[in-house]
Amino acid sequence: MVSYEKPYDGSPPQSDDGSHNEKALTRQEKEPSSREFDVYGDESHADIKYRTMDWWKAAALMLAETVSLGILSIPSVFVSLGMVGGCIAVVGLGAIATATGYVLGQFKLRHPHVHNMADAGEVLAGAFGRELLGGAQIVFLIFSAGSHALTGMIAFDTMLWAAITAIICMILTTTRTLNGISYLSVVSFISVFSAVLITMIGLGVAGHQGHVDVKVHTDFVTGFVAITDIIFAYSGHVTFFTFISEMKRPQDFHKALYALQIAATTLYLIVGVVVYAYTGENTVSPALGNTGPTLRRVAYGVALPTIIISGVVNGHVCAKLIFIRIFRRNGEHSKHMTTHSVIGWGTWITICVLIWTLGFIIACVIPFFNDLLGVVSAIFASWYTYGISGLFWFHLTRRSEWFSNTTQRFKAVFWAFIVFMGAFVMITGMYSNIQAIVDGYRSGGFPSPFSCINRGLV
Repeated sequence: MVSYEKPYDGSPPQSDDGSHNEKALTRQEKEPSSREFDVYGDESHADIKYRTMDWWKAAALMLAETVSLGILSIPSVFVSLGMVGGCIAVVGLGAIATATGYVLGQFKLRHPHVHNMADAGEVLAGAFGRELLGGAQIVFLIFSAGSHALTGMIAFDTMLWAAITAIICMILTTTRTLNGISYLSVVSFISVFSAVLITMIGLGVAGHQGHVDVKVHTDFVTGFVAITDIIFAYSGHVTFFTFISEMKRPQDFHKALYALQIAATTLYLIVGVVVYAYTGENTVSPALGNTGPTLRRVAYGVALPTIIISGVVNGHVCAKLIFIRIFRRNGEHSKHMTTHSVIGWGTWITICVLIWTLGFIIACVIPFFNDLLGVVSAIFASWYTYGISGLFWFHLTRRSEWFSNTTQRFKAVFWAFIVFMGAFVMITGMYSNIQAIVDGYRSGGFPSPFSCINRGLV
């Protein structure tokens, strides 16, 4: 039988800024259930300690999960929006993503037991919210894992490499804590940065290859697809709760968030402007494909650690969500979460194997996987990165204060707009990607499942 111990450590809940606020507590808040305290409880005698990350390690994880592959789609955005429009969209959406990430961190501080979107959903809407957001997070992360297996196959044009990529990711995912993976994340960031640097240098040597437009008159669909590319490039929020849960000081999350957003926005701007300035209307996505065949292969080879490690981060967060769901019940956690038990390790490894096996299968079986991934991203990333933070703000703010003064009215309108933005991106993104699937079938452009058709680099 599995034994459980309460994680409550006796410390009072924290206010929005992370400080203790005894005076503000009501009678009910002074006697909270154990669910209101940190998910991992007292780790002083634990064999496996989860809360071991400094803020810079969390920032490294966030960079690996968000920037590593998102940066490759940015240059093509400038083709649709022009130089000025592309710069405004990258900076503007980055600023909004910073605001939504900050509110997400405040929500975590208010509810320390929240470890994933399922826990957040339970706070907002009870059992229904838990199952809805938790299930959606698992689906989103499994599809993300599958995209990394598919990327390995595209890079080397062989089904074997898709399997090898999935196996390597699975092995690295079995690390029980995020602290160890944070060091790999540094390698991931260096990898993708080096790859895009090689691409930009190659373009500089080759010279200008296309016309550059300062501004572009585009149709709604084309412009919206470009905007969604930027939105998805900032879509790391789905993992933030798990990262914060394994930080030594959750109050330092804002440092990691600012480091991520400054680095991401700066790199997106530099890479987008430089690549578009040299290739113009001939810009392709991913960005590494804008050079000649030889340099393109070199760039993809250098980026290979990113393809693997950023997938590891997504796989680990997905596995941790399921693992916590199994061994934490009603605010109490099993000893198997923090000890080197056979049950604990056996369960963890089994979950990791299932995630990567499923990711590999759906990536190789579904002939329109990339477009289906776009549908999944439109449904979930639109909310996890933007819309749901608006709901978090309304939850964190007393209803009587929503319109209490001019500043609060402005905030209420802004966060209501963010909720609307999430819904709009979801609906329009779904339509665009489903239409792409329909068009693909009409044109016969999809390969058969487990097809050996050439999808490698040329």
